[in-house]
Amino acid sequence: MTLEIKDLTGGYTAVPVIQEVTFSVKAGELTGLIGLNGAGKSTTIKHIIGLMMPFSGQITIEGTSLRNDPEQYRQSFAFVPETPVLYEELTLREHIEVTAMAYQMPLEKAMERANRYVKAFRLEDKMEWFPAFFSKGMKQKVMLVCAFMLDAPLYVIDEPFLGLDPLGIHTFLEIIREKKAAGAAILMSTHVLSSAERECDNFVLLHQGEVKVTGNMTDLQNELAMPGATLDELYIQLTKEGDVL
Repeated sequence: MTLEIKDLTGGYTAVPVIQEVTFSVKAGELTGLIGLNGAGKSTTIKHIIGLMMPFSGQITIEGTSLRNDPEQYRQSFAFVPETPVLYEELTLREHIEVTAMAYQMPLEKAMERANRYVKAFRLEDKMEWFPAFFSKGMKQKVMLVCAFMLDAPLYVIDEPFLGLDPLGIHTFLEIIREKKAAGAAILMSTHVLSSAERECDNFVLLHQGEVKVTGNMTDLQNELAMPGATLDELYIQLTKEGDVL
């Protein structure tokens, strides 16, 4: 397992937001993290990327935990947040350079890898632009460029479809398929269930801070006794029966 989470309990205060969350993300697979607002998706992601420390439980990436080897752990994943976070005083080119330094990647190699994604997202004439001149969608594309230029074992992507135009979404999905084929593990949180159903290999359905169902579409349909149901239908049923699943 590239990412393995066992019995993860955590939150912001003494009262946990997520309780005994357990799931894994395998190399070469895209796993969708699905749930209502407040279900615990963001809290789970914050624990994975090390912004929050768990009350109990364990998170490992390729067998390494944040506590045992912080540097190796942090270099094992790339994260794309829901809201782009850019340095206002740095150009697109400088964001690529900073990312390369953070992951100890030679600058020439980093620019070569990044340029492919810069062109894919049609940002090649924006290399010297500052974030103040970017739209929200363009800022999102900058975050994706900086993530995909890395050859990371794990990609954690939070609500990637927000702000992207249809062409940007198409490009994003093409890159995701390439990363999967190259053996990367990808965890994607999204509310765009139609795209998730088409693209994800597996799903983790969170409700009220707990994992209610995991597996592929067939597993979810069997677990909820809804053969042939869409992800939208399964999701709605989950929210109706959340307390009794």
